[in-house]
Amino acid sequence: MRIRTVLRDHNLQYLDFLLIAVSVVGSYLLRLEISHFFRDYVPNALLMLLVAWLIKPFVYRQFGLYKRVWAYASTPELKLIAKAVSAASLLVLALSLLIRTIPLFGAVPRSVYVIDWLFSMLTVGSVRLALRLLAESQVNQSITSDGSRQVLIVGAGDAGALVVRELQKNPQINLSPAAFLDDDPEKQRRQIHGVPVVGMLQDLAAELETRRFDEVIVSIPSAPGSVVRDVAEVCRNRNVPFRTMPGIYELIGGVVSVSRLREVNITDLLRREPVDIDNTRVGLSLRGKRILITGAGGSIASELCRQIARWAPTELTLVGHGENSIFDIMLELEENFPSLPLHALIADIRDMERLRLIFGNRRPQVIFHAAAHKHVHLMELNVEEAVTNNILGTLNVVNSALANEVDHLVMVSTDKAVRPTSVMGATKRIAEMVIQDSAHRSGRSYSVVRFGNVLDSRGSVVPLFKRQIAHGGPITVTHPDVERYFMTIPEAVHLVLQASSMGQNGEMFVLDMGQPVRILDLAEDLIKLSGLEPGEDIEIEFTGMRPGEKLTEELWDEGADYQPTDHPDINRLDDEPFLNGKALKQTIDELIRLAHEGDAPAIVQLLDELVPGAKIRSTPPPDLRSVV
Repeated sequence: MRIRTVLRDHNLQYLDFLLIAVSVVGSYLLRLEISHFFRDYVPNALLMLLVAWLIKPFVYRQFGLYKRVWAYASTPELKLIAKAVSAASLLVLALSLLIRTIPLFGAVPRSVYVIDWLFSMLTVGSVRLALRLLAESQVNQSITSDGSRQVLIVGAGDAGALVVRELQKNPQINLSPAAFLDDDPEKQRRQIHGVPVVGMLQDLAAELETRRFDEVIVSIPSAPGSVVRDVAEVCRNRNVPFRTMPGIYELIGGVVSVSRLREVNITDLLRREPVDIDNTRVGLSLRGKRILITGAGGSIASELCRQIARWAPTELTLVGHGENSIFDIMLELEENFPSLPLHALIADIRDMERLRLIFGNRRPQVIFHAAAHKHVHLMELNVEEAVTNNILGTLNVVNSALANEVDHLVMVSTDKAVRPTSVMGATKRIAEMVIQDSAHRSGRSYSVVRFGNVLDSRGSVVPLFKRQIAHGGPITVTHPDVERYFMTIPEAVHLVLQASSMGQNGEMFVLDMGQPVRILDLAEDLIKLSGLEPGEDIEIEFTGMRPGEKLTEELWDEGADYQPTDHPDINRLDDEPFLNGKALKQTIDELIRLAHEGDAPAIVQLLDELVPGAKIRSTPPPDLRSVV
């Protein structure tokens, strides 16, 4: 803090020398008339000043008055000042009494000692209090001038006061405490550290409606679960982020980590403005429709479920292979959208008979196909699974959609499908061809959405880096120049929803994702946003590039044309499938046969030969410690 550089220990001691002189002389002038002082008491005052200069700074130092950071002074520091000043004054009195018999100096009026003690208490305390007030004014000025996020704090007890003081002292957190809510009647219309108590917990909804708050912090560590749930429900309904403060005993006991107090805002890692969504068009394409989502328990698909549920579809069908993830999103949707007809179905998209039954019963009008194996390095070790799930599964979904005359289908794809160096990317490129070919043959609105890496999705780089930071590092990056396109989960979902309303016949939609982000920069940003320093608190280790791995990903093939759409952040790629019709069917049949026979080398060779720009055979066994 700047105030610490202005008044260091020696500067404060010099100031105390001046204040001691002011106190001594002021005591005499207050006790005596000016003429009387200059005629009879100047020698006495000089003696007392000399004694005070010898004793007081020494006593102050012994009491630690020059070792404190007075910008953070509180009640204990005020008590310390009182003790130090009183002790120093008593020693001055004792020494003065010992030498008062010297005829040259004479007696000192006894009231002067009392007045000097009062003056010293006032001056020493005032200077240090001024340092505290100056520091607070600097913090408050920075908070009010930098557009910090306004925070509503639920709970005005000790924990709430602690939250306010920490936010006020640390403007770099970019959170400004604006108001309290507390059920204690004695605290209503009072202020705590300058922050007003504006109501009770029952007033939370009204406060969020009438005033702008960017975040809610629940600072009641002992609050029952019902209170936290009520606050969470109100915040969710009004789309206001919230977090809870753990008890200090939990932090000390290691039950929760300090990182719980430092939530990383994923959009801070994006290095560009998030994409907007055309709500009107999306609403028209979803409202009142029967919608089915495959892979519904995944990061992207579960967010799709949340967003789609807001548009009041006739019913929403969740299809997924992982029962735990499907169960989680089902419970969340039932809690937040109790009136929405919801169907959670466990199914493997490779099981055509199961899909035929589901599509026949539910009769979906819009399908979002997000089921896929996406982990690049794991698919290098499980080539057959990548083929059967990403290619055969997509073919089954498309055939089921065609058989049931589904009007709209959108498939979620990846930039790793462009000139792929991985089995995952190559199988996704074949899956894209399946969608485009079926759209061209049927004339239906089936389309593909292709985008880059998704921040904070399961299995992506951000959760890996977070785990490595939590373990004290190091963070592992393959190469300092590796870069990738990134987007947030909400952005990915917005793009998919937008494409569902824009698709006509086999289009490939690509997000304008700005400039790619270096993985090294992403790692450093994440370390800093977690309150740590790269290279000091967390080391970054480079594991080395693997043969065939690209330094940067691409969103379309070299030479491909793309056209803008009426959405400013979405482009339509004029990308005709390299394989279609009979040739595509023969290729898929051969890949599936090889997968069932477990012939992974033959699969890799065939993908390398048929997928445009593919270089899969140059990729060696993966290093699972690094993810890009």
